Parts: sequence; structure tokens; C-alpha cells
Amino acid sequence: MISSRLSKLSESLRTSGLDALVLNAGPSLVYLTGLHFHLSERPVVALFTADHEPVIILPELEMLKVTGLPYEIKAFSYGENPADWDGVFRKAVTALKLDGKRIGVEPRQMRLLEFRHVKSGAPEVDFPDASDVVSSLRVRKDADEVAAMRKAVKVAQSALEAAIPLIKGGMTEKELASELVIQLLRHGSQSEMPFAPIVSGGQNSANPHASPSDRKIRPGDLLVVDWGAAVDGYVSDLTRTFAVGEVEAEYRKIHQIVLDANAAGRAAGKPGAPSANVDIAARKVIEKAGYGKYFTHRTGHGIGLEGHEDPYMRGDNMQLLEPGMAYTVEPGIYLPGRNGVRIEDNVVITETGAECLSDIPRELRVVG
Repeated sequence: MISSRLSKLSESLRTSGLDALVLNAGPSLVYLTGLHFHLSERPVVALFTADHEPVIILPELEMLKVTGLPYEIKAFSYGENPADWDGVFRKAVTALKLDGKRIGVEPRQMRLLEFRHVKSGAPEVDFPDASDVVSSLRVRKDADEVAAMRKAVKVAQSALEAAIPLIKGGMTEKELASELVIQLLRHGSQSEMPFAPIVSGGQNSANPHASPSDRKIRPGDLLVVDWGAAVDGYVSDLTRTFAVGEVEAEYRKIHQIVLDANAAGRAAGKPGAPSANVDIAARKVIEKAGYGKYFTHRTGHGIGLEGHEDPYMRGDNMQLLEPGMAYTVEPGIYLPGRNGVRIEDNVVITETGAECLSDIPRELRVVG
């Protein structure tokens, strides 16, 4: 699998006008090498070219990770003295004869720390944005990747179902979030989850990216729970909205509107359709109901090794959907100072349409 991905990268480099690609620790490095490193004060950098084996610069203490790999990789290691690191980077770049060439970077991932070391080894290099090159490799998931995401969805759904009976009026958002994290781990999520769960009630639920607080969950609240799991490095990202006891009629109304928008967005996904169609379909439902100004974000984003990646479900994104692309559909209505609703599912494009990986009930359930 890794060898196949490296071959595809070589082809992309030949057609992109790039002489090399540089990656630091992160999802793209995992995708192309299977190697996992944490971002730390010790830089790890890999260089990929079209005609040579990959080169990796890493601390001596990490060398065991690159022994016995099923593909060729040339390692340059360094010790604990930072004064020596630039020299090691210079040797690696020189070995590939890259000075004066074009080395593509991922601006969203590359830190200044790693960039400076690479730059010191190749002061005359041009560093264009290679985001499209990397995205074109990762955006279409194969069967194994989809299977991992399907498992991540199953784990997340089972965890929430286990947490729902624990919801009681008077518990805080933080308390519920902590219970959900425990259930995610118990049901099989990796400890490094895609994000910390969002649990927000009442006026906090009108903030799409609220952090769990010490606010107590109260009768009359809408309760938004946005959570996900990670399995084999691949993630899920789901949202459901609950009613804490009886809620106002308008809150039930906006929940139904968002439910309909979610269904419209899911139905709009098909091979050959622009990504924009998903956003347009969902947004049309909410705007027609008179709540358009309260839907304040895009309808979705790609998922895979990261919680947010290509393709993005925006009304201006004409990127065509292709089999293997996976993304969220998550319309919402947020009434400032009052309550909010979001319903989010995970979808993957197939050869003939789209498969929704999530099926936990979307209807407004009463809790507490």
C-alpha cells in the first residue's frame, strides 16, 4: 500500500513542476510512510522526490521506527545538540541535490521550526504550496480507509448511546463531556481522538464551536453534542441535538428544519456533482424556512486521517465529488442567546451515489 502511494506521489511530482515534497510529522507523513511522529521540539522531516527513495531526518532516539520497513527510505539522524541539526539537514538536502530547486510544502502543517532547518540546508530553494498535490492523493479513500471510518462511526455511535442514559438535569456540560470521552475509550476509540467533544446546552448551543463549560444542563435546553472517534488513524465526526425535558415550540420547529436540511444535503451528494451542491441543497431548506441568517457556517468538510480536510462543502466550491471522497453534512440553526441545533452525518461517495456511514437517530430525543 505504501509503495503504491509513493509511486502515485512520484507521478504527481513529475506533472506538478515540483522537484520534491517536504513533510513534517502529521497525517500526510503517516499516509505516505506509515510512520507516526508527534510534533515536538525535535524536528522530523521527510523529503520525497520523483526519482529517489524518500529521505527522512529524525532524532537518533527515533531510528528504530525506520528499520525493517517494507520500502526503501534513507535516514539522516541527529543527536541532542541543536547546534548540530542544520548540518544534518544540509547533508540530507545535498544528497538529493535539491538546492536551487522547487520543494513543495503543506502550509497548513509545516511549522517554522522545520522550515528553517530545511531552508538552512537549501538556501536557494523555492517553496511553493503543494497542498493540491497532497490532497489529490488523500482525497479518494480506498476500501480499507472507508472500512476504518465506518468502524470509527460505529464506535462513536455506541459511545453516545451509552452516555445518553447518564444525562441528568443539573449535571454540567463538562461532566457530560467527560462521561462521553470515557465511553469513547471503552467502546474502542484511540486515545488520540479527532477533537474534544463539544457539549453545549441552552444559549451555549447557539455557539457552533462552544467548549464544554461549568454551565448546568437545564430543562428547556436544546443540548448539542458534537463528538467523534478514531480507529486505525481514521476519524468520525458526528452531531446530534437533544431536548432536555419540554422545550419551546420554536425549538422543535428549528430542529425539524435542520433535520430536513440534513436530509437534503445527504441526498445531494453523488459522483460528478460539485461539492457546492451539498451546501446549496441544505442551505435552501433553511433559507426557505426563514432562518437563513442563523446558518452561519459551511455545510460540511472532508474527513479521513484528519477531522477537517478536502473536499469542503461550500456554496462556491466547484470541486467535483468522486468515489471515495468522504465528508460531513452538518447544517445548523443558531439563535443567539437562546438555543441552537446541528445535525451532522458522515457520507462517502460511491460509484453510483452516496453512502451515509452514520445512522444513530436524528430525531429530537428527550433526555434528562
